[in-house]
Amino acid sequence: MDTLDAALAGETSRRRLLGRTALGTLGLAAAPALAETLTDLHLPGGNGTRPMTSAFPGKGSMILQRVHPPLLETPMEVFERDVFTPNDQFFVRWHWADIPTSIDVDSFRLNVFGHVEKPLSISLNALLRLPRVELAAVNQCSGNSRGLFQPRVPGAQWGNGAMGNAKWLGVRLRDILDLAGVKAGAVQVRFGALDQPVVAGAPDFEKALDIDHARDGEVMVAFGMNGEQLPLLNGFPCRLIVPGWYSTYWVKMLNSIEVLPGPDDQYWMAKAYKIPATPGANVAPGTKDFPAVPINRMIPRSWMTSLPDGQAIAWEPTIEVGGIAMGGDCGVARVDVSPDGGRHWYASRLGPDQGAYSFRRWDSRVPLARGSNAIMARCVNTRGVAQPLQPIWNPGGFMRGNIETTTIIAG
Repeated sequence: MDTLDAALAGETSRRRLLGRTALGTLGLAAAPALAETLTDLHLPGGNGTRPMTSAFPGKGSMILQRVHPPLLETPMEVFERDVFTPNDQFFVRWHWADIPTSIDVDSFRLNVFGHVEKPLSISLNALLRLPRVELAAVNQCSGNSRGLFQPRVPGAQWGNGAMGNAKWLGVRLRDILDLAGVKAGAVQVRFGALDQPVVAGAPDFEKALDIDHARDGEVMVAFGMNGEQLPLLNGFPCRLIVPGWYSTYWVKMLNSIEVLPGPDDQYWMAKAYKIPATPGANVAPGTKDFPAVPINRMIPRSWMTSLPDGQAIAWEPTIEVGGIAMGGDCGVARVDVSPDGGRHWYASRLGPDQGAYSFRRWDSRVPLARGSNAIMARCVNTRGVAQPLQPIWNPGGFMRGNIETTTIIAG
């Protein structure tokens, strides 16, 4: 069968999914084994060497950024293989280290409460019986590429691999809210999860969406990922999917949905993940006092994946290059490629359109000079927004989206 939706058709298949899940969530590693190899992320501030590890359950070879809580980055060569990122190499980012190492699928409940007519406690079986939807969408960490910021800013020094694209299978959040009956005057919906703080008094990780956004029919609660169940490290048994928005809102191990009669004023909305209220979230390096808003919609980005940065190749008059692009909160309209640092631009051929929120493949043939070639890719989305040439800066290291350069040495 081609999709998890087909595999789950009928009561027998539903029981089979839950049985596999109960067996598949055991044994989250407390600490990985020693690194297999080292990789260099080429961070401009230095200290870019990271270990590669396959020691985390359900994961293949990943770039290890941190053990507690797990931060695993996807190697860039993975994105060359397909626009959909395989589950076993899909990036991992948790805020708190107290993560359940197994889930009892029989006792788990998704609780819906607050400003509703009928509070709900939904079992996984009941969730699986609701009408299903499938959507392709990029999940990108707010701080993806933070390690490329200059001057350097605090936080996880990600390269470009704190992102992934998947086909998510689940149910519309709107349908769940309709079952509970949202009361008049609802303003936001807050989402909580099973992971817990490790410091006394620290706030639970919770995020909120405006009620109209939560009910737009695209926001979903997913239990399937690329035709399989969600991996434990990517949020099993279910997670929130917020297409076109940064992954801080994509709450993993989702277990609570609270409808609020007012705005969420708790830490993770009021203080964390705030960006400058300026064009492009850009301020001068070192700026501290500026109006800020919660991070929200993603912006267009593109990367060359066919050759790694610094690769030496035999000279040819022209070369075929390719990679991936994303439109951010909408689709990819075009990708232009420059082989000479932005002096000349060439159109690319776009691969199949997998949906407005998905990665899209691009390929182009461009001239090649002897010596160093600064190859750039520039995405323009369907709203007409193009990637800028100059990088931004903000103290959170959020929302990098400038044109990236891959240097190829031809000789």
